[in-house]
Amino acid sequence: MKYTFTKRQKVYLVFKRIFDIIGSIFGIILCSPLMVVVAIIIKCVSKGPVFFIQKRYGKNLKIFKIIKFRTMKVDAPEVSQFNLDYEDEIAMTYKFGEFLRKTSIDELPNMFNVLKGDMSFIGPRPSLIRNEEALKEIRLSYTPNAYDVLPGITSYSIVKGYRSHDYELKAKFDSEYVKKMSFITDFKIFFMTIYYIFSKKV
Repeated sequence: MKYTFTKRQKVYLVFKRIFDIIGSIFGIILCSPLMVVVAIIIKCVSKGPVFFIQKRYGKNLKIFKIIKFRTMKVDAPEVSQFNLDYEDEIAMTYKFGEFLRKTSIDELPNMFNVLKGDMSFIGPRPSLIRNEEALKEIRLSYTPNAYDVLPGITSYSIVKGYRSHDYELKAKFDSEYVKKMSFITDFKIFFMTIYYIFSKKV
């Protein structure tokens, strides 16, 4: 069943997109020196490309290519980091890549996806085309669901503490986010994300 947004949410979605455009432009400009430094370090410490580009499901299941700093070794399989045991993740990740993940710096290039309109700063995390079909099916069983809105760099399910294996809880919190979506909700998620990053809980 297709979800119908409230009038307030429809208005907010317009302002949300405007904020995403302005925020991503400023974010890219402000973070560009850091991103250049990160790119240089990656080339120096690890063989392979600087960026990791992967197909993901976006709004209305539209497929787009997400861009991140590469954190895993070039021969690592395409598996969501949240579906790996800690030991396997460490084995597949080079040392500087591990730092990028812990600090979420690897997500900075996502701002180009936000500027393009594939993503938003806040929204359900985009699921993989491969290896996360189970998550897609569970999400689609909810109304509303994660695919009713643009996916985000950070999400309600992440700050609620369910960034890992439980697809049912992810889908549940994604659905709750769409129902509650507002400026206040996004404001809380944004600052909770910053808190978790610095407290090393993300």
